[in-house]
Amino acid sequence: MSTWTTVLLSCAAAFGLKLAGYLVPAAWVEGERRSRVVALLPVALLTALVTVQTLVGDGGSLVLDARLAGLAVAVGLLLLRANFLVVVAGAALTAGLLRAIGWS
Repeated sequence: MSTWTTVLLSCAAAFGLKLAGYLVPAAWVEGERRSRVVALLPVALLTALVTVQTLVGDGGSLVLDARLAGLAVAVGLLLLRANFLVVVAGAALTAGLLRAIGWS
């Protein structure tokens, strides 16, 4: 399969997924409990993505490296209610400095 075929299929899948979101009957997402679950789905998905990108290495092995330290700094800064740019810069600087001194 060529690159363009993959890109076009991905675009079609994304469009279909968005269209399916508009076609879901309102009764399926109404109600207090369902609306809370639907509202928290993006948070859960983003958390899973960050966890996988931070802790999983090549071949699915667990890796504890500078990325984890950067994430820890980011969480700490978020708990201190720091500005988002400060959080990103702090995490990047932490990971970069640890990699520069040889902790990969």
